[in-house]
Amino acid sequence: MDYGTYRGILTLVILVLFIVIVVWAYSKRSKTRFKDAANAIFEDEKKHNDTISNEEKGSEK
Repeated sequence: MDYGTYRGILTLVILVLFIVIVVWAYSKRSKTRFKDAANAIFEDEKKHNDTISNEEKGSEK
């Protein structure tokens, strides 16, 4: 086998790996995990705002 054959095999392996990653990323099973991860920042913001409002309520007393 020469250098061109190795490059062809490597290209094929990378293409198959790319297709596997795309199928995994768009699968319904992964959708909920990705959605939870995407919304995690908003949950942290809500917790932060709740903490601030609780501190403000405590300082008003």
